[in-house]
Amino acid sequence: MRFAFLLPAVLATVALHACAQGATGLQPARLAIVINDDEPNSVELGEYYRTARGIPEKNVVHVRIPGKPRKLTAEQFAELKAEIDGKLGAEVRAVLMVWTAPYAVECNGITAAFTLGYDPEQCARSCAPGKPSPYFNTATAPGARLAMLLPTESVDETKALIERGKASGFRVPAAGAYYLVTSDGARNSRAQFFPPAGAVARSKLTIHRLREDALEGKRDIMIYQTGRAKVDKLDTLQFLPGALADHLTSFGGDLLGEGQMSSLRWLEAGATASYGTVSEPCNYWQKFPNPAVLLKHYLAGATAIEAYWRSVAWPAQGVFVGEPLAAPYKR
Repeated sequence: MRFAFLLPAVLATVALHACAQGATGLQPARLAIVINDDEPNSVELGEYYRTARGIPEKNVVHVRIPGKPRKLTAEQFAELKAEIDGKLGAEVRAVLMVWTAPYAVECNGITAAFTLGYDPEQCARSCAPGKPSPYFNTATAPGARLAMLLPTESVDETKALIERGKASGFRVPAAGAYYLVTSDGARNSRAQFFPPAGAVARSKLTIHRLREDALEGKRDIMIYQTGRAKVDKLDTLQFLPGALADHLTSFGGDLLGEGQMSSLRWLEAGATASYGTVSEPCNYWQKFPNPAVLLKHYLAGATAIEAYWRSVAWPAQGVFVGEPLAAPYKR
């Protein structure tokens, strides 16, 4: 499947389009926070985020999930979702779950299950094609609420993540978007959608397409997308406020797993949002963020949660993590 909107001419006019449209992105008044009262870090960080971003108190939902399970059953999730939805007003268009675990519902990512509904058919055949997302590459959101996780393993690291998200809205820095074709051929399935190298008009962004297994020493990263089970040299990099980073691999969304690199490593390295799959998706590019679509919407002024959700065509197995309101290109 290919798309005409991925032509270089479209990407060259993205920043101009953003200026003309005056894109604003998701507003704090339309974001809800879900706090797990059985986890002290969730309670502390939920309040910290509410204050930092000016989230209305009526948009805060308290639930109890004992034991920090990594995975919920479909029945457990249905009860949790009904409880959350029942406490929110119609104006809420996105939900931030303030915890690291649970991050899966059976084989589904919890953020996908919350937004699109639990998909049992995907679990019957995890390597089968997924159901198309109505959010893919559209600026007109359907009625469901977008969802993201704010990890809580470290209070200090998550507070720093929140502050990076806030800082992303103050100025547009000169930045680089890095797309790596690696030696891991099976994980290069979305390389066909890497944007063309060069400067993007009016955005202070330069696109770099590289044949490398890892970046080293770069200090201007706004986008980093690659395909590896484990990405090396993250400790040598500097990510700018609002940076998005992810790697195409099977279990990046197994946030507390040890088999492959968790998507949390991106946030610990300084990125502001990321994405990974919680169960074996096989290497369909549609199950991962499409590089051209992600860049297009982020440069047009979308927030991190909006840009990431719009970039994944089949998101059932995925989990979105990070600070949802980051928007370095908001106008």
